[in-house]
Amino acid sequence: MAIKTRITEMLGIEHPIVQGGMQGVGLAELASAVSNAGGLGTLTALTQPSPAALRDEIERCRSMTSKPFAVNITVLPAILPPDYKGYAQAVIEGGVKIVETAGTPEVRELWEMLKPHGVTILHKCTAVRHALSAERNGCDVISIDGFECAGHPGEDDIPGLILIPSAADKVKIPMLASGGIGDGRGLVAALALGAEGVNMGTRFCATKEAPIHDNIKALYVGNDERGTNLIFRKFKNTARVGKNSVSDQVVEISARPDAVFEDIKHLVAGAVGREMLKSGDIDSGIYWAGMVQGLIHDIPTCQELIDRMIGDAETIMRERFGRMLG
Repeated sequence: MAIKTRITEMLGIEHPIVQGGMQGVGLAELASAVSNAGGLGTLTALTQPSPAALRDEIERCRSMTSKPFAVNITVLPAILPPDYKGYAQAVIEGGVKIVETAGTPEVRELWEMLKPHGVTILHKCTAVRHALSAERNGCDVISIDGFECAGHPGEDDIPGLILIPSAADKVKIPMLASGGIGDGRGLVAALALGAEGVNMGTRFCATKEAPIHDNIKALYVGNDERGTNLIFRKFKNTARVGKNSVSDQVVEISARPDAVFEDIKHLVAGAVGREMLKSGDIDSGIYWAGMVQGLIHDIPTCQELIDRMIGDAETIMRERFGRMLG
């Protein structure tokens, strides 16, 4: 039995499993492995230092897989913003037909660039109202991101068990469930709640092909569901990261009544975090991690992970549910 949905049909993939874009992790090694395993792999544009470098990474990924893959472009507030339109142009020139977007409303300018070239837009949202806005503005797929997720869960604190069906009740275009999903049980639950596939980030970090140090992968396996910290809450830019001495320090400093962002800036710098992923020095920076760490117990290949998820999901739907309906 195969699990076929509007997501698999629209994206041209075998299984309704998408690897989300992740800064410092979404390189060709991981994206191609996910795509080769029947899911949708995703390159992260801003991991590359320039649009030209992204064009090269697209070509490198294409040399490693003949299957569809996506590029993530996340638009965030910045004093000196990256060349977002340059990255979008690199996607167009590279012939990539699927783009995952996230971030501030300025991302709409990128949609306007990409859509005339036949690019399918997957937009990540943390609220139903944002999903409906993206649908009105021409996005093709919504990735609805529950409070359990790594990265930026928004400020509403709505977990997936409520957020996914709430969005499914109102959104008409296909929807991916994101946040807290790492196995076949999560896939079945997402489908039952109204999604037509899942988007996973943290779980794909703990795979053989993820281009990060083994020490970091060991953290994902060793931590349980309590092993995250919420940072930047005070600054209305909440982020969920892995619990370590650095993120503990960020939480402690931020709790001071007079704390400002500059007090923690040196601890959360992106360059420091990316170096940590390479060096494996687990207390040198912060790293993205979701509550799903509590469901991660091994470091499989992407093929093994996806095969296991699909096999477990099929068993649950055919056998367990079948017995209940007997």
